[in-house]
Amino acid sequence: MNGWATDPTETIAWLCKVRAHIVFSSRTIALWLITFATIDRWFLSNINVHRRHLSTLKNAQRSAIFITIFSIILYAQMFYCYEANLMNTPLKCYGKTKVFRHLTDLSLTFITVLCPLFVMIIFGLLTISNIRQSHRRIQILKTENIDHSINKPSGLSNENPQQKLKRKTDRSLLRMLFVQVIILTILTLPLSIQKFYSTISSENISPVEDAIDMFVYNMAILLYCISNGMPFYIYTLCGGTIFRKALSDFIQTMKRKIICK
Repeated sequence: MNGWATDPTETIAWLCKVRAHIVFSSRTIALWLITFATIDRWFLSNINVHRRHLSTLKNAQRSAIFITIFSIILYAQMFYCYEANLMNTPLKCYGKTKVFRHLTDLSLTFITVLCPLFVMIIFGLLTISNIRQSHRRIQILKTENIDHSINKPSGLSNENPQQKLKRKTDRSLLRMLFVQVIILTILTLPLSIQKFYSTISSENISPVEDAIDMFVYNMAILLYCISNGMPFYIYTLCGGTIFRKALSDFIQTMKRKIICK
C-alpha cells in the first residue's frame, strides 16, 4: 500500500501504533526463536546426557511462549511512543520525541538484533565443539571394538537405518542453522549499526548529512526486510530433504482438500 502512496499507518494514529508494535515485537520473536533453536541444537549434540534431556518439545513450547510474552511487553511502549503525521523523520509513523526514538533504537539494536546474534554465534561454535567431541568418542569406540569388527561378517553395519536417518537429519538441521545464522548476521547488523549511530550522533547536522542518513536507514531497513523472508529459502535449500518433503506433503494435502471440496 505504501507503494501506491496510500499507507494508512502514516495518517491514522491508532493504526500507526498497532503496526509499530506488531513489527517490532514480531521481529524480536522471530530472531529469538531461531536463537532458542541454536541452543536446542547445542543441548541435543551435548555428550552430557542430562543436557541432552533438556532438548524436549515441552521446553521448546515454554521458550516460545516466554519470548512471545516478553516481546509484547517490551514493545508495549509503541502505543505511547509512536505517532502518525510526523515531519522531519525517516517515516511519518515514527517516535514522537528524541527520547522515545533513542529508547526504541537501543531496544532494537541490543535486545532484538545484537543479543540473539551473539548467542547464536556462541552456541553455534559450542555445537561444532560438541560434534567434534562426539566424533572423537566414536573413533575411540571403533578402536576399542576393532577385534569384534574383524570377526563380524562383511556387509553388516553398526548403524540401523533409523540411526542413519537421524544422523542425516541432524546434519541437515545443523547446516541449515549455521547458514541461517550467517545470513541473519550479514542482513541485520547494518540496521543495528545505523540505529546505534543515530542514537549517539549529534542532532545538528547539515541537509546533506541528513539525506545520507536517510539513504543508509532505508537501505538497512531493506536488508532487514530481506532477512525476514530468508528462512523459507534457507529451510528448503539447506535443510535437506526433510523440509522439502514436508513442503511437498503440505502441497499434496492442500490439493486433496481442494479436490474433495
